[in-house]
This record gives sequence, structure tokens and C-alpha cells, in this order.
Amino acid sequence: MNQPVSYKRHRFPPQIIAHAVWLYFRFPVSLRLVEEMLLERGVLVSYETVRQWALKFGPDYARRLRRKNPSRHDVWHLDEVVVTIPGQKHWLWRAVDQDGYVLDEIVQTRRNTRAAKRLLRRLLKKQGVAPKRIITDKLPSYGAARRQVMPRVEHGSHKGLNNRAENSHVPLRKREQVMQGFRSSGGLPRFVCVFSAVRNLFVPPRSRRSALALHLHRLTAMVEWKSAVNLTA
Repeated sequence: MNQPVSYKRHRFPPQIIAHAVWLYFRFPVSLRLVEEMLLERGVLVSYETVRQWALKFGPDYARRLRRKNPSRHDVWHLDEVVVTIPGQKHWLWRAVDQDGYVLDEIVQTRRNTRAAKRLLRRLLKKQGVAPKRIITDKLPSYGAARRQVMPRVEHGSHKGLNNRAENSHVPLRKREQVMQGFRSSGGLPRFVCVFSAVRNLFVPPRSRRSALALHLHRLTAMVEWKSAVNLTA
């Protein structure tokens, strides 16, 4: 069981710290915009302080957010996207389920079978159960990795089938643009770990797209968020 988040020795109250971190990871805004948004509410804090809060509390918050229960009926959509940091190509490998829920992400310098195997093994360890089917693009590495790691799992590879995973890159691309790129290979996985956990909580599954269902989902998500960040109100 995770211990409650501690805000000891911080001058600002927990409500402000948690709100600043939520703004930064939930919306496509820069640190300076978060600083301005807090100023509008009468809170004078520098963007560098917001950065330190995000680094310190973001991973803590993400660990406390409830993960979706895995199922043998899940369909995993796998895809990889190139991220340049700085001047060197890295590949962000991502897996989402049939609802677009991010299951796992891993940053690697290779786009080959070894890298695909590492993603599949991490997924199996984290999920604890193999899926009904995996969907990928036409990259041969996925097929080779699947045959070695989960040979009994059905595999579909077609560009049009993999929209779930491809669409999951869009929010990160928007953040990358706002942040003017990622500064280090270590900073990218730290950021996406929190970014995806917050997004998983607040973005409703595809089955809850009506106005009422969306409203209820967001209210529930906010209650869970306040519990995770140790706010009672």
C-alpha cells in the first residue's frame, strides 16, 4: 500500500501544488503558462518551481492512480513513434488497449525485433495476462517478437487496424510542440509515465461518449485524483 503523499517543508499548500501539477500534465500547456494561470488565481509562483513540483510529485501521483484491470479479452494495439532528443533518434514504443487506455510505454534507441520483444515482455509482466489479440502495423519486428514471446496470441497487422495506437501519439505530439521538444532521453520516459497515467484517468473509454456519461466520468476522475494526491476536499 502506498503511503500518503507528503508535502512537508513546502511553503505552498498541497491544493496549489497538486493543481499546478494537474494543469501541467493534463493540458497542452507549458510551465510558463501554468505560472500565468496560477497568477490569475492570485498565486505567485515561478515556472521553475512548477517544474520542480512536476518532477517530485508527478511520479508519486502516477503510482497512486488506479490502473485498469487487465482481461484475457483485451486487444493490444502496439505502435512506435520517433522522438528526436536532441539530434538523436529515439523510439517511443507504446501499447494501448481497445479503449485507447495506455498500458505501457518504453523509450529505446532501436526499432527492431529485440526492442519489440522488450515491449511485449514488459507488457506481460505488468498486465499479468496475455491478450486475446495484438494489432500492429506492418513492421516485421512485431511478428518476430510475438512468435517468440506469445506464440499463441492472435496477431493482426494492417495499417488501418492500428488507429488506436497511432491516435494515442497525438496528445504527446502536441505536448512535444508546446515544450519545444524533450531535452534528454531520461526526461522523456519520466514525463510520459505521469502524462499517460493522468490521461488514462481523465479521458473516458470509447463506450462513455454521451454528455452525461462524460460528465460523470470526469467527476469520478476528479474524486480519484484528489484521493491520490492526498487532498480531502
